[in-house]
Amino acid sequence: MSKVRLTTNQYGKAENRLMRVYRDSDRHEIRDLNVTSQLWGDFETAHTEGDNEHIVATDTQKNTVFAKAKELGVSSPEQFILGLADHFTSSFDWVTGGRWAAEEYGWSRINDHDHSFFKSAPETRTAVLTRDGDKDTLISGFYGLTVLKTTESGFVGYPKDEYTTLPETDDRILATDIATRWIYNTTDLDFESVYGKVKKIILDAFTDHYSHALQHTLYQMGEKVIDAVPEIDEIRFSCPNKHHFLYDIERFGLENPNEVLIVADRPYGLIEATFTRDGVEESKEAWAQIAGFC
Repeated sequence: MSKVRLTTNQYGKAENRLMRVYRDSDRHEIRDLNVTSQLWGDFETAHTEGDNEHIVATDTQKNTVFAKAKELGVSSPEQFILGLADHFTSSFDWVTGGRWAAEEYGWSRINDHDHSFFKSAPETRTAVLTRDGDKDTLISGFYGLTVLKTTESGFVGYPKDEYTTLPETDDRILATDIATRWIYNTTDLDFESVYGKVKKIILDAFTDHYSHALQHTLYQMGEKVIDAVPEIDEIRFSCPNKHHFLYDIERFGLENPNEVLIVADRPYGLIEATFTRDGVEESKEAWAQIAGFC
């Protein structure tokens, strides 16, 4: 008798690059997605006996992504992957759930043109849905949004030992690439509106306070999102500290009142934090397959 048993498993088609064009009028609309579909269910005999009776081909999953883009449309990444989940779990009774993910890349019109666009959004939008039976967990977010402020930031009062060389400062550049994801407590909402609201809150929070450290700034962002958006119970951040160090030009007889700096791309500080609504338990299982967040 074998001493091996199958435990966790999933399969599907990864990174289906989808462009959905709306040509309902002379003024076209586009949605640009990268979609992954992975199924959960009764697939044991495929592993143990080579029996593919329950294996919905990954090529079929690919085709379904593109067919559903036509049938369902793409009003948001979240709406689209919810539709994929509904299709697979209702069409195959041995599929008990799965994981569907989408990234969206933003485009804007060239000079307000009806059908010409340029890639514009600085960030990549993300959505991940896990469905386990009747339970849905939907995590949205974005990454790659680079922000910087030239003052109203400092770093003082930290421990110092024989290896500390960093000087204290109460006036420095603060810059980071914001990566954030949040968990919804409902799927019955206007995803486009909430996404725009969360992004604005995060940018406003970065701007409107004196930052004593990047940790301090992440708390400001997380607190304001949780307070303002009741549909979100938890939000996570992973943000590098993009260091800008004063460059020594005094050796050339030039003053440098924090105007000429060298940008160090590595090594960098990496600051991560999770903020959860009071009374709600942290959803650790939901983050199991989402890399890059504590």
